[in-house]
Amino acid sequence: MLLLFKIGFLPIRIWDLLDILIVGYLIYLIYRLLRGNIAFNIFIGVLTLYVVYWLVRQLEMQLLSAVLDKFVSVGVIVIVIIFQQEVRNFLLLLGKSALQQRSNVLVQFLIGRNTPAAQADMGKEIVALKNALMHLSETQTGALIVLAKGANLEALAYAGVEINASISEQLLESIFNKTSPLHDGAVILRKGKIMSAGAVLPVSETADLPPKAGLRHRAAIGVTEQLRVAALIVSEETGHISWAYEGQLTQDVQMEDLDAFLQEHL
Repeated sequence: MLLLFKIGFLPIRIWDLLDILIVGYLIYLIYRLLRGNIAFNIFIGVLTLYVVYWLVRQLEMQLLSAVLDKFVSVGVIVIVIIFQQEVRNFLLLLGKSALQQRSNVLVQFLIGRNTPAAQADMGKEIVALKNALMHLSETQTGALIVLAKGANLEALAYAGVEINASISEQLLESIFNKTSPLHDGAVILRKGKIMSAGAVLPVSETADLPPKAGLRHRAAIGVTEQLRVAALIVSEETGHISWAYEGQLTQDVQMEDLDAFLQEHL
């Protein structure tokens, strides 16, 4: 039984503590997914409806109880329909375990990304990307770049025009040039390559974004909410550089701060 202690007549087992910890962690994950989102207000409304239904049943208010019973009886189906995107994100978040992260590190090691030659190539890629971001920032040219690692964006959004070229400062600048037909979309970087350009990403519905956060910022946050990727944004209005990761936006970053970020996510 693994009894730990008793509180009066109530025995507390180790499984009870584990049960509480797991439920607490699941509640925390739900909060992370819904915070700042309009879905949080809907969730509070649904929760209030269930509390009112329980209360009117306790007070034996037959007519109101019968009306609310019609809503509550299909409550699970309604919740799945309303929160279908949040349910998907919740399952994705559960899949981001420490074991998966360690597996990714092992795979990167096995395919040679930690060899001296690969490190030198990555250093060149980081320099090219930083130089492109710096020039785009100076000219106030809007840009959105997704560092996808091994993530598959094709299942989430329109992936754009396939390029499959080495990361180049000149190529990135030409893609985001205002006369380019691909400048409004996102560039996808994966495994040291520019995989595609002109990608259309899902836009975040988070309500508490800064006022100066535009559509590129919302798209960057949206894709990082749903996939384990990072995104870089250059504002067309201010030229400021920002990044998004795990649904969180960091604005007005300095060039010297980009090194560690790119080392981790490129």
